[in-house]
Amino acid sequence: MSDYRMNTNCIHAGYRPGNGEPRNIPIVQSTTFRYATSEAMGALFDLEASGYFYTRLQNPTNDAVAAKICTLEGGSAAMLTSSGQAASFYSVFNICSCGDHVVSSSTIYGGTYNLFAVTMKRMGIEFTFVDPDCTAEELSAAFRPNTRAVFGETIANPALAVLDIEKFAKAAHDHGVPLIIDNTFATPINCRPFEWGADIVIHSTTKYMDGHANAVGGAIVDSGRFDWTKYPDKFPGLCTPDESYHGVTYTERFGLEGAYITKATVQLMRDFGAIPSPQNCYYLNIGLETLHLRVARHCENAMKVAKYLQSHEKVAWVKYAGLPGDKYYELGRKYLPNGSCGVVSFGVKGGRKAAERFMAGLELASIATHVADAKTCVLHPASATHRQMNDAELAAAGVAPDLVRFSVGIEDAADIIADIEKALADV
Repeated sequence: MSDYRMNTNCIHAGYRPGNGEPRNIPIVQSTTFRYATSEAMGALFDLEASGYFYTRLQNPTNDAVAAKICTLEGGSAAMLTSSGQAASFYSVFNICSCGDHVVSSSTIYGGTYNLFAVTMKRMGIEFTFVDPDCTAEELSAAFRPNTRAVFGETIANPALAVLDIEKFAKAAHDHGVPLIIDNTFATPINCRPFEWGADIVIHSTTKYMDGHANAVGGAIVDSGRFDWTKYPDKFPGLCTPDESYHGVTYTERFGLEGAYITKATVQLMRDFGAIPSPQNCYYLNIGLETLHLRVARHCENAMKVAKYLQSHEKVAWVKYAGLPGDKYYELGRKYLPNGSCGVVSFGVKGGRKAAERFMAGLELASIATHVADAKTCVLHPASATHRQMNDAELAAAGVAPDLVRFSVGIEDAADIIADIEKALADV
C-alpha cells in the first residue's frame, strides 16, 4: 500500500480483503475474542504473540483504520483513541511522569492548554509555553534538564499560526527529546510533519478526518525514527523492563519502529481505557475515503471567504495563511504548499459585541463548538473553547476578544459568502 499515492491510500490503505472477504472494513463489534487454550491467551497477555483478546486494548476494525492513518502520515505504527484530547494526553504521558517537563507552543487549542497547564500539572508534569515565533535562542532557553518532549500544532486552533516545524524539531533533537505535532487542521493531505523532522503526530480525527461530525476520535502516529535508546535515563519507560509484563523492555522487544505505540497501547490503554468503539472507527474510515477530495474543497472555499472578508469594510482583520501578506504566508508556502485548512479567523469592527451580533445573524452557518467538518460553522473562542483562559493567556494563545473562528464547509462558496454578507449587514 505504501507505494500508492495519497489519494489512493485514503481509500485502500490499512485493509486488503482476501478472496470472498468483505470489501469494506468489517465492524468487529465484540468486546472479547475466543481462544482454545489458556496458553494461547497467556502468550497474548505476555506480549509474546500477536492477536486480539479484549477490545479495550486492540480490535481488528480499529487497527485497520489506524493502519490507514499511519500510511497517510508515513509512520511506522499508530493507534486510535476515543478522542483527540485522549491522543494529546497519551502522546505526552507515554514518555513523561511526575517531575518531568515539556516545552509547548503557546498557540494551541484551549482544551489542550487546559490539559497541559492545569490537569497534567496536578500530575507533576510541568509545561513551559513559548511563542511559536520565538527565535531559536529563545526556544532553546525554555529547555531544562528534565525536559522530555516538545509539542506544537501545525496550524494553531484558532490563532492559525503556522509552526516552523524544522525550527522546533531541531531544538527538540538538540536537547535529546522528540517533537510531537498535532496535525489536525492540516491533515496529511496538506502537511506530513515527519518529512520536516517531527517524531510523533497526533490528530483529533473528530475534525477533517471524520469530516461529517459523526464520531469523536483521536489518533497517534509514531515515525519510528526517534532513537529512545540513546537517552535511556530520559525515557526509562521505553528502555528499562516493565514489571507489569514480566520485565519486557519495549525498545528491545519491538524496536524503534514499534516501542512507543506498543507501550501506549498495552500500558496506557490498558490502564486508562480511552478506546474508540469499532462502530466509530468504521465511521472514521468512511470519512478518510474522501479526505483528499474534501480538504481541497475546504481550502478552495476558505480562500474565497478570506478574500471576501479582507475586502469588507466591517471586518477589522483576517488571518489565513493562504492570503498574501498574512504573517504566516511564507511558512505556509513552505509547509503547506497545497493549501492550509478550511478555517478562517477574523475580527468584526466593533469588537466582541459586534462579533456576537454577526454570529447571531448567520443562517447557513451554525454556531457550534465543533470545527472542520463538511458543514460551515462558527464560534467565538474567547467565550467557548478558550473560556477558561485569562486575558494574558488568551493573548499568548493568539485569541483576541473579537476573534471569530469561521470553519468554512464544502457547500457552494457563493452561498457561504452570501450568508456572511447578510450577517455583516446587520452589524
